[in-house]
Amino acid sequence: MSRNISFILNGEQVSCEIMEHWTLLHLLREEMGLTGTKEGCGNGECGACTVIVDRLAVNSCLFLAVDADGTTIETIEGLASEDGSLHPLQQSFIDNGGIQCGFCTPGMIMSAKALLDENPHAGRREIQHALEGNICRCTGYIKIIDAVLLAAKIIRESKKINFEKHSIGSS
Repeated sequence: MSRNISFILNGEQVSCEIMEHWTLLHLLREEMGLTGTKEGCGNGECGACTVIVDRLAVNSCLFLAVDADGTTIETIEGLASEDGSLHPLQQSFIDNGGIQCGFCTPGMIMSAKALLDENPHAGRREIQHALEGNICRCTGYIKIIDAVLLAAKIIRESKKINFEKHSIGSS
């Protein structure tokens, strides 16, 4: 049976007809062509399919597409700026060797983004906890955690600069 749903995807309103048994992973990859969200295990164990739904990191392989109705969803494709510049997390993963094969990277980055959106001052333990559901078979986790720590610092400094600009302009 099919059903119409609508939601905000990477900042844009989307409406589509889905089958009620589809997962969000299927909808994003197969129907919408957003292949950055990967299917690893298909049962919520590896984190390769992680996306952000209403500010929470979720395994899209376990999340039914019908439950996306009325939500706000972010995928890895929505992180880079319109001018093509990468999000600090993406750039930090590249700069710090947090990527090898890259299969787990979108899920790692989305899990880290959900954490840093909630807590831009997250330390090593919080990052480790946020990434517990993401498996990497190539890099080990030290470079990934270091990349998230550096990105957090860059994000905090960026917010501080933007705050100072707005404060000066409003005086």
